[in-house]
Amino acid sequence: MDREQWSRVVEAATRAPSIHNTQPWSFTVAGDRLDVRTDPSRALHALDRSGRQRVISCGVAVEFALVALRAAGAEVAVELLPDPADGDLLATMTVTGSADPTDEDRALGAAIASRHTERAPFRPEAVPAEVLDDLQRAAATFSVWLKPVSGTDEEVATAFLVSRAEEMEQGEPDYVAELQQWLRTDPAAVDGIPVAAVPEDDPAARPSNWLVRDFVVGSRPAGRSPFHNPADPDAPPPEVERPAVVLMGTDNDDTMAWLTAGRALGQVLLRATVAGLAASPLTQALDWPATRAQLRGRLSLIGHPQMLLRLGYPSSDRTPSTNRRPVAEVLTFSG
Repeated sequence: MDREQWSRVVEAATRAPSIHNTQPWSFTVAGDRLDVRTDPSRALHALDRSGRQRVISCGVAVEFALVALRAAGAEVAVELLPDPADGDLLATMTVTGSADPTDEDRALGAAIASRHTERAPFRPEAVPAEVLDDLQRAAATFSVWLKPVSGTDEEVATAFLVSRAEEMEQGEPDYVAELQQWLRTDPAAVDGIPVAAVPEDDPAARPSNWLVRDFVVGSRPAGRSPFHNPADPDAPPPEVERPAVVLMGTDNDDTMAWLTAGRALGQVLLRATVAGLAASPLTQALDWPATRAQLRGRLSLIGHPQMLLRLGYPSSDRTPSTNRRPVAEVLTFSG
């Protein structure tokens, strides 16, 4: 592996989604080894006090790097948390040989560039059960469970906790200030959430049973009402969007579990992309320890919820993808 090849792999890794697009990672190459570290300087102290979501984000980057390596014909050995004395070092990947990539390897590798978070409403088509089954199998290879949120009781309980957590967050000044810190009005910004990638409509007024995070809550007028139609206040509410929603979780709730959940999430997102789906997180209920514990209890979960995803078919008019920091800013060559 030469520097150009490693740069392409790291460029693919940085296409991973991250909480508020903080991109909390760094990479070091030494010969045929790639080290992936978390970058504490890009932590979200109000939203992610434990660092759980930061580690999950880095876990997706680890998986994207592995997918890119396999698509390029490399055999790779992976070691997670290789040095107990170095808490920021999350994974080491060593190229051990070469192999012909499979059609699946190539398809997943190609999906890295086309995948991006979609917060706009999805088309009404239902996600086929066989696609969800494939995503479950992919997550299970990491010992991560993936549970479709189905049935009226589960859906009502989960949607309520997402909305309740969003309300709690909007009432926290530190959370709102941190959110505004990572919102970008410059389309050339290399991190954060660009305004263009956030739907203009108020999420609270969207005809959906699932409330996406409101990134511009600080500028919303007071007294909002769901499904309000200013053109015709007497008009009936529009048909409610009902995306497929899946919950991913692990038996344990430590750094290894978070890292592994991130890797599984990476596979799920790429396989969903290959199937023509888009995804966006509904993580508000997992941001707060109280609502996260309530979700675990209300759904009778055996294990710890790590990610809640909204899945569906995007419209032809997709929101733009978010930018990434230059590879040279996150990649160091050693030796």
